[in-house]
Amino acid sequence: MRVTSLDVARAAGVSQSTVSRALRGHPSIPAETARRVQEAAARLRYVPSDRARDLSTRSSRRVAMVVDLDNPLWSLLVGRLCDELDRRHYRLSLIAEHGDPDDIESHLLGGSVDGVIVSTASRGSRLPGVLRERGVPAVLLHRYAEDVPLDACVADDRLGARLGTRILLDAGHREIGALLGPRAASTGREREDGFRAALDDAGIAADPAWIRHGGFDFEHGRSAVAAMAAERRLPRALFCANDMIALGAMNGAHELGLRVPGDLALVGFDDLEQASWPLVGLTTLRVPFEDMLRSAVDRLLARIAGDDGGPRRVVHPVEPVLRTSHKRL
Repeated sequence: MRVTSLDVARAAGVSQSTVSRALRGHPSIPAETARRVQEAAARLRYVPSDRARDLSTRSSRRVAMVVDLDNPLWSLLVGRLCDELDRRHYRLSLIAEHGDPDDIESHLLGGSVDGVIVSTASRGSRLPGVLRERGVPAVLLHRYAEDVPLDACVADDRLGARLGTRILLDAGHREIGALLGPRAASTGREREDGFRAALDDAGIAADPAWIRHGGFDFEHGRSAVAAMAAERRLPRALFCANDMIALGAMNGAHELGLRVPGDLALVGFDDLEQASWPLVGLTTLRVPFEDMLRSAVDRLLARIAGDDGGPRRVVHPVEPVLRTSHKRL
């Protein structure tokens, strides 16, 4: 038979409501009482009923995260977010952005989650506005939405791109192009604006032939380098709007028999694990993903708890990571 909280209460010598509060880590429960309850629960192999918890607390203790499964960042973010939520006694539900919008909204608005973290916001996205209108606690992560007043936890993308371009300038490069992301995303706009600002500061005009837009993915970098080389318009250095684009550019250069950085210098953005591999040596900008996730969880749980103040944008500083790919040989 299924072990219930009443069985745990009898074994620990406490009330059933005390069992519920002790297993949720409620601060009103003395440490010794909590220990007895936890030991009794473990001895009886008690598994709390989600349904019972939902009815008693009016909370699912569950947070949803909307992710783009094509973006390699999601796997990096999800594991760390799961750990952070677990530390706060919440569980994580993943929602793929590629699903049917009506189904996604129905799930998120149906009361099965206490709040939502959206990592896929872009111009034209309707989900942030729907969550705002329906009063569902929500925080934007990694990107912000200019037209929706929601909390957002982001990196300093504009300054980071400016610093990345400055790394190439300080290395002596003057023929500098950029492989940029979509301007529909705030990361795409901010990083492009930072790149252009750095060239302006140096008195260098951005050559349109050396600037290509595409997805934040490997294929964009690879195909852009191939196309510019075929057009004989490949610059000596490229600022790449993220590391995946830079890795694609690096592989595209290798396929053409070009050396990095001897023939083509590269700077990325994010500092993925692959950037530090010895055969890659990608100079990049380190984004503090753990700090961003922690601040996103802080803001979301504050909203769930009833914080109704104005929207806040938490901007996290980025850090240049100098390796070898930016050098001018």
